Amino acid sequence: MTAALDFSLPPGLSANEPPEARGMPRDAVRLMVSRGEAEPSHHHFSDLPGLLDPGDLIVVNNSATLPAAVRLDRLAVHFSTVRPDGTWLVELRRRTGKGSEPYGGGEPGEWLPMPGRATLRLVGRETPRLWRAVLDQDVEAYLRVHGVPIRYSYVERDWPIEAYQTVFATVPGSAEMPSAARPFTVELVTALVARGIGIAPITLHTGVASAEKDEPPYAERYEVPASTARLVNLTRENGGRVVAAGTTVVRALETAAGADGRVAASEGWTGHIVTPEAGVRAVTGLITGLHEPRSSHLLMLTAIAGEAALGRAYHEALRKGYLWHEFGDTHLILK
Repeated sequence: MTAALDFSLPPGLSANEPPEARGMPRDAVRLMVSRGEAEPSHHHFSDLPGLLDPGDLIVVNNSATLPAAVRLDRLAVHFSTVRPDGTWLVELRRRTGKGSEPYGGGEPGEWLPMPGRATLRLVGRETPRLWRAVLDQDVEAYLRVHGVPIRYSYVERDWPIEAYQTVFATVPGSAEMPSAARPFTVELVTALVARGIGIAPITLHTGVASAEKDEPPYAERYEVPASTARLVNLTRENGGRVVAAGTTVVRALETAAGADGRVAASEGWTGHIVTPEAGVRAVTGLITGLHEPRSSHLLMLTAIAGEAALGRAYHEALRKGYLWHEFGDTHLILK
């Protein structure tokens, strides 16, 4: 990680509530635009139709957020990802006054009593942070009754699950919201389509992030449907831009792309990590939030924007007081 992206994030720049709680519609959050060597420009998200051209395509993640956190007396269990064998990856966290923090305890074979007379059995560690575990009930049905959205300490209180869904959310499965698409509204989607800008879905179910210590993403379930693959290829052939709404979309499309950038229908698990060395083949633009210093997401952004342009954009975002995290402001990167 370069010095340009190894910055200090002032606590006051963490968005601690949804913009609606600040009296704003979702699409009123700020939008910074980076275009190569040009100085970043500043807009609102509702300006997006005018910042793209007819014939461009926005690819969105239609994964819906689960109420994936279950609180016990002293611990919280964050359900992350269902595995092919039916076990779940879970993170154990110690409850604190404002939220939770990593908990390093637990033993293989240990049973945790859960609300609703359920039990969770820890099978074994998957990573230093994540356990493979089995709940003695259907997990998604259980979460709908006993779960709440995952919340980190920079968000000061709970918000309903609706605050963590995007307008595209139709396929339940994400532990944390694919937040780059949160500012889209029905009205904004209508304006984009009316201008001739296409919108196409992929599905990628996000796992739990590591708020305290950034780690590379682990394998996640995804699907790129044939209709979306066809639209991506047609857009590129016709000279349009393929703009991913979120890093999850980049990950899915780049997994499904061949060496020539053509995307094929694809589904399964992806461990693909986009780095400046690997580069991008299918994506020519990205809508994203502002990311933590030294986070692995910044490597993906560097692959799209270039190191100098990204460093310039983050300097500008800090100077202008942009807000970070899932309820914060946004960044459009165009190659």
